[in-house]
Amino acid sequence: MSFPAFFDTCVLYSGVLNDLLLRLAERGAFRPLWSSDVMAELRKNLVRRFPEDAVDRRLAAMQRAFPDAMVDGYENLVSGMLCDPKDRHVLAAAVRANAELLVTFNLRDFPSALTEAFDVEVVNPDDFLLDQLDLFPGLTLRALRDLVDDYSNPEISLEELLQRLSRAGVPKFAQELNSRFME
Repeated sequence: MSFPAFFDTCVLYSGVLNDLLLRLAERGAFRPLWSSDVMAELRKNLVRRFPEDAVDRRLAAMQRAFPDAMVDGYENLVSGMLCDPKDRHVLAAAVRANAELLVTFNLRDFPSALTEAFDVEVVNPDDFLLDQLDLFPGLTLRALRDLVDDYSNPEISLEELLQRLSRAGVPKFAQELNSRFME
């Protein structure tokens, strides 16, 4: 079984980053995890920018593709988490799920002094994807090429996909792919 990685809302927000992460998970690189609070926050943020029905389809597709991703029973742990109050539910769910990693852009909200006690490593999505590239280079490149093939309206090139990923917050990953495969 793949190692469990809990995803904070901020990581799942970008469509292109979400697509890549879930493609890698589908291929067995890791087991994605999230909670009802994360999904509710994601929905709230997405409907500010996109039609509600499109957001609901995206979230439903995520849940259909990964029926075991939803973490339950963490609510009683929230008050015991000493991280940033708005993110206590995130750490509580990661702990309840025995996640090895908590993937977030908000590293400062999860100080290692607080998360080490729970044996949860907090990583930036850029570093997470660089690790996936090192561990599974062929799988990662196939996932990217499949994304390029599936994006049809409008069509995009691999170079454009890497630019979008860079803008989505994973510039080191995009640059590494560019240097490895585009030059």
